[in-house]
Amino acid sequence: MAEHQAVLMTAPSAEVAADIARALVGEGLAACVNIVPGVRSIYRWKGEVCDDAEVLCVIKTRAERFEEVRARVVALHPYEVPEVVAVPLVAGNAAYLAWVDSLCRSGE
Repeated sequence: MAEHQAVLMTAPSAEVAADIARALVGEGLAACVNIVPGVRSIYRWKGEVCDDAEVLCVIKTRAERFEEVRARVVALHPYEVPEVVAVPLVAGNAAYLAWVDSLCRSGE
């Protein structure tokens, strides 16, 4: 398993995304969260096809912290079922990944 992950999350606005990002970074669950505006999401929800403007968050963390990240996002997010999906990082700039490690180590 990869040691690092990029966790993807969508939010209804940049303000909501920033609030969640600040909590994750402030609590040491993420080293960095990129907030990407201008995402258009088309999906099926409760029997209807929806077409909404959202923002995408890319959360950089350690794989061992995923369940804590997921739980915190679910607790803070206004959506009934927020997107929280992890993508393993199989390679990266060693100095960057060391920086992620320094900020996201669990209580080992």
